Amino acid sequence: MRSSCGICNTGLYADFFLLEALNIYEQNEEKLIEELCKYCKTFWAAFFLINGIGTYFNSSAYYDRYYSEKWNHYILFNGEPVIYDEETKCYKKISLIIAEDKFSDLKKENIVFFVDGNIYNFNQDNIGRFQNEKQYTRWKYGGAEINIDKNGNVEMESLITKHEFKKKQEWSKMAFLSDIEIAQQAKMEPIAEVAKKLDIDADDLELYGKYKAKVSFDLWNKVKDNKDGKLILVTAITPTPAGEGKTTTSVGLAQALAKLGKKVTLALREPSLGPVFGVKGGAAGGGYSQVVPMEDINIHFTGDFHAITSANNLLSAMVDNSVQQGNPLNIDPRKIVFKRVLDMNDRALRNVVIGLGGKPDGVPRQDGFDITVASEVMAILCLSTGIEDLKERLGNIIAAYTYDDKPVTAKELEAQGAMAMLLKDAIKPNLVQTLEHVPAFIHGGPFANIAHGCNSIMATKYGLKLADYFVTEAGFAADLGAEKFLDIKCRLAGLKPNAVVIVATIRALKMHGGVAKEDLGKVNMAALEAGIPNLEKHVENMLSFGLPVVVALNAFPTDTEEELKFIQEKCAKLGVPVVESDIWAKGGEGGIEMAEAVIKACDKENSFHYLYDEKLSPKEKIETIATKIYGADGVVFTDKAEKDLKKIHELGKDGLLICMAKTQASISDDASKKGRPTGFKLTVREVRLSAGAGFIIPITGAIMTMPGLPKRPAACSIDVDAQGKVTGLF
Repeated sequence: MRSSCGICNTGLYADFFLLEALNIYEQNEEKLIEELCKYCKTFWAAFFLINGIGTYFNSSAYYDRYYSEKWNHYILFNGEPVIYDEETKCYKKISLIIAEDKFSDLKKENIVFFVDGNIYNFNQDNIGRFQNEKQYTRWKYGGAEINIDKNGNVEMESLITKHEFKKKQEWSKMAFLSDIEIAQQAKMEPIAEVAKKLDIDADDLELYGKYKAKVSFDLWNKVKDNKDGKLILVTAITPTPAGEGKTTTSVGLAQALAKLGKKVTLALREPSLGPVFGVKGGAAGGGYSQVVPMEDINIHFTGDFHAITSANNLLSAMVDNSVQQGNPLNIDPRKIVFKRVLDMNDRALRNVVIGLGGKPDGVPRQDGFDITVASEVMAILCLSTGIEDLKERLGNIIAAYTYDDKPVTAKELEAQGAMAMLLKDAIKPNLVQTLEHVPAFIHGGPFANIAHGCNSIMATKYGLKLADYFVTEAGFAADLGAEKFLDIKCRLAGLKPNAVVIVATIRALKMHGGVAKEDLGKVNMAALEAGIPNLEKHVENMLSFGLPVVVALNAFPTDTEEELKFIQEKCAKLGVPVVESDIWAKGGEGGIEMAEAVIKACDKENSFHYLYDEKLSPKEKIETIATKIYGADGVVFTDKAEKDLKKIHELGKDGLLICMAKTQASISDDASKKGRPTGFKLTVREVRLSAGAGFIIPITGAIMTMPGLPKRPAACSIDVDAQGKVTGLF
């Protein structure tokens, strides 16, 4: 409802009302209007609530964190007063104080309130004159005029532009709620109902509770002849601590396409358990563009990674057992190349000695662990098209070499059948939903810095056959995940993308330009100009594959129109559109403009082609990626790398594809080099063979396949209460 004032006949739509004073006043609407009208007499102003006061005090406050950190405000949240603590950077509950004198001290205090989710600070000195005959109120805010008409429409002039005003809308509600809190409040639909949107029958689902399911193998036979939908790849600029939001954008884009009436689904990578307890969060998106149930997805989910870990370590156990049991395959213990894995960050396991304790405990040798997502078994699961293909690929894994340097495969160890058995359910794609109930496949989770960085081929093929628009992502930046998606996955699966979305933020670009994280909220055009070459390079790389590109700018309330215009002008020179997205705060609604741009891009003819010919030598393929994608002047191969390449040649594996292992923090192999590095040579220190997956892995720089924990692991902030409610996950 809209309240009215008999004194000044002004209308101002406000989402929330608060006082920068010691008191918060909770009273009925009639009394509140009465008191506000008294105040209007004195200050030539009127304040109105778009909903009744009873509604206000029982709903979430809309608050912009950026502004809240400037002042010490008392505000209402879910009917309870809270205060922002500058020391802890957290919101704390306080006792409610009801003042007897009501608004008597307001002349001495500023009034702070919200219009359309934006916070404004008004005092006697900056209140403008009311224009009754025009039915709008003219205010001044930070030197800029704000015009609010009788319908609540806002026009802003001078220092604060319309763009900047729009940018700040709706951001406030996110200040109070973490990703996990938003996910926990979500009302999910039964997964069987979500599946109906893709015309999937309940009989084709294998339920894991009420909100998770795997799709059966039988479904493929029903949909394999369907026409493929449009394939949209979401990638990003080089990641920074400022954040880019690739997964969030993928989810938001799918939700926006659904709002436009499109039959859509998406496929994401499965989050690794290890990083949850180590360095980072998971991969379920953020804000109001998430997949749910978020907690399950980010922890054990349907057990896929545990199955991969078990299958991997079964082969390791069988290798050591073969050596122990008379060594019939003549395995040289010094040449066992297949490592054990664990879905946990644990640097102490990078190099271990096994088999100690005497003859019954095995043959002593040096070994090591990789993280599960870096394993060849993970890659095989993602690249397999069915059980038979899975078994074939597992059998091709080279686990060790003999004393005379002959490869020993999993097939020779007779391990592939049991390994496939352990993976028989894990190979089936997982179906969940977004916060707006868009169907989402989450299957496979390799990191793009140490693996190929894409979800499974099976999930992708299901998504393409079941929807008109299919959104998927590739890990880290376009130099890693996108290149591998296009050169490896598309080649092996026969896929042809229709468009590429490159996600960026103004904040991250300024960080590439040398700005410290704490200063990213300030306008710094020099830093933006220094950092934007990173975006330009990724755009150029994707265009080099012959694909239409859309740049999606993930919105922050500190973004300005000047900064946006600068990026638009730079990308226009490359022939690429730039659109803003506010999907973090608004979900699908905040991605409508992005979705419209992507639809246009998908309708364009493209000349998609691979970066290199697989018939080239491994060195030539590596050099092509290094020079064309990374911008290197050449490649340096260490002595070990040269020996590894010679071995690969002797095995007749030169024709395999290249899966680079490189830092995600830079386009180069040096994590400290931001922006668009030039004048460097890429160093390949060793080359690994993943014969089962079908690619060669050059190891560059200081990249590690078993991450470690930071000084304060993320696990320190994670907890669960007596009711099983998880906190601190994100």
